[in-house]
Amino acid sequence: MSETPTVLKKIIERKWQEIAERKALQSEAALLKLAEQAQPVRGFTRSMQARLQDGQSAVIAEAKKASPSKGVIRSDFDPAAIARSYQAGGAACLSVLTDRDFFLGHEDYLMQARAACDLPVIRKDFIVDSYQVVEARAINADCILLIAASLTDSQIKELTDTAIEMDMDVLIEVHNEEELERSLSFNQPLVGINNRNLHTFEVSLQTTFSLLEKIPQDRIVVTESGILSVDDVQIMREQGVNSFLVGEAFMRSPDPGQTLRQLFVS
Repeated sequence: MSETPTVLKKIIERKWQEIAERKALQSEAALLKLAEQAQPVRGFTRSMQARLQDGQSAVIAEAKKASPSKGVIRSDFDPAAIARSYQAGGAACLSVLTDRDFFLGHEDYLMQARAACDLPVIRKDFIVDSYQVVEARAINADCILLIAASLTDSQIKELTDTAIEMDMDVLIEVHNEEELERSLSFNQPLVGINNRNLHTFEVSLQTTFSLLEKIPQDRIVVTESGILSVDDVQIMREQGVNSFLVGEAFMRSPDPGQTLRQLFVS
C-alpha cells in the first residue's frame, strides 16, 4: 500500500476512535440484528448497468453538506428534497456522506434520502472496519465505498466479503496505478477513479484517462471529482467513460436535479 495522504491519515485516525465509541454504545451483534431487519437491498450495480445498456450516462448523484477543503457547500441541506430532485433529474444512484467530523454528514441523512426515492444508495464514508459495513446495511445502504489509499489488501478483502454477505455492492476507489492494480484483484464490477489528488487536493481529469487502458472492459469505470461542465462530461464520453459520481456541481445549484439533467442530457 502506498503512503497514506496526510489529510486522509488524520481522518482515518479519527475514524478508528469513532468506531470504538460506537462499539461501546452498540455491539456488532446488536447491529447485525438491525441489519437483518433492514429494507431489501436495491441493486446499485444493476441500476448503473441498466442505464449504460440503454446508452445513457449512469450518474451517482451525491448529497454532501460540506468538505474539509471547501467548508459548508450547501447550508440548506435537506436530504429528502435533494434525493427527490436527483431522481427527477435522472440519477441512476445516490451517494450520501455519513462522516460527521469532516463532512458534517450523518447516518440519518442516508436514511432520509433513501426513503424519499426509489434509487439505490451508497454510503460514502471512510470504512475501515466490518462494524461500519454492518452499520451501512442497518441504515439501509445498498453499497459501500472502500478507499484503497486507506486500506491494506487484507482489509479490502474482509470488508468486501462482509458487504457481499449482506448483499451490498462495493465501489473500490483508486487514485493511481498501484491502487488500481490492487483493486482489480478483488473482481468487483465497479472501479472508482478519484480525480482529486489526496496529497494536494488538486483535481485533474487526466487521472481517469491515464488509468483507463489498464482496466478490463467488463468493469464499470466511475470517474469521481472534477466533473463540473458539459465539456467535462463530453471529454469523458469521448474516452468511453459513461459513469460519473458528481456532488459539488449539484450541491451548489438551487435545483440539483435540474443541473444534473443539464449536464448529462445528450
